[in-house]
Amino acid sequence: MKANEHLQPDAASEQVSVLLIADPGEPAALAERIAEYLPGRLRSPDRLERRWTTCVRQKPYLADEQANFADVIDAVDPSSEEEDIVVYLTDLPRREDTLPVVADVSADHLFALISVAGVGGVHIAHRVRSVTELAIARILDEPELTPPGAARRFPCVQIEDGIRYFAPSGLRRLRLLSGMVRANRPWRLVTGLSKVLVGAFATGAIALATNTIWLFADTMGPWRMSAATILSIVAMILWLILDHELWERPKSPAERDRSVLYNTATVVTLVIGVIVLHVALFCLLLFTACLTLPPELLSRILGHGVNFSDYLTLTWLLASIATIGGALGSGLEDDAAVKEAAYGIRQRQRLEETRQPSNEAG
Repeated sequence: MKANEHLQPDAASEQVSVLLIADPGEPAALAERIAEYLPGRLRSPDRLERRWTTCVRQKPYLADEQANFADVIDAVDPSSEEEDIVVYLTDLPRREDTLPVVADVSADHLFALISVAGVGGVHIAHRVRSVTELAIARILDEPELTPPGAARRFPCVQIEDGIRYFAPSGLRRLRLLSGMVRANRPWRLVTGLSKVLVGAFATGAIALATNTIWLFADTMGPWRMSAATILSIVAMILWLILDHELWERPKSPAERDRSVLYNTATVVTLVIGVIVLHVALFCLLLFTACLTLPPELLSRILGHGVNFSDYLTLTWLLASIATIGGALGSGLEDDAAVKEAAYGIRQRQRLEETRQPSNEAG
């Protein structure tokens, strides 16, 4: 246990320092926000003389999300830090069997490990801050520092090296999945895959110049158009997964459940990302169609008067065709670019580390 005079209750002017260590990416951004608000949140009317200080460091310690808490403590070595309490935020998911773990807390080592993915995909900053305050309250054995309702919301059990907190009951696996997808930041797929976007837009622009496509759009109807949209999105997702080896194959029966979770997160990430890409293409092509295609020309080919809804229908079909072109264009992207666009930093590192042994064996 770290002996620190600042934590003694009889000190005339008590000071408690907290070090927030965070994985790069979303956890680091969360740590900066938590560090800003934590001193005010932990200020207690009963201890006005106590002063809280916080600092943040970016460093990924957790190589395996299922590492034992004791191994994490050894790797971080909180006793070697000058700060009184060390809290480590990681975006890798942690589980006990099928239950998502949000935090492991050791009062003896003045240390807490918090899984950002475990709190879910919405209200992340608020939830992670609540878990952080809950962990610090447990470390100091001061229940008054616990946020209202947090102890009831996050059930806990005793483990060998401290206390383990689980995600709130109800839809736990869905919370964990949404947290993993949120860590992947699927909306970045549009900007991350520049060659896909260029290829897709070029395909749609070429199709726009073909009057046969105008006739198709005018006669297909909403059901066929919807089917074409769904098929184009599915085709692009499958192409990305198969061409760039985004599908994890379990090496043993014990890894099957974890692979199902990661593969589901990958599919959901790509579905959201490709839908965002599809919407972006729709907006770009609608602007292009309105700018370059005169209503008189379109009316002469279709044989009836046209209005804005005809442009929307045409763009709907063009976006589907463009998405197919984007799927073909994704083959021009290298695997590293696709993984960078589809995954968060720690997920990419985890993939590289898990595949390194198999590459070396080959």
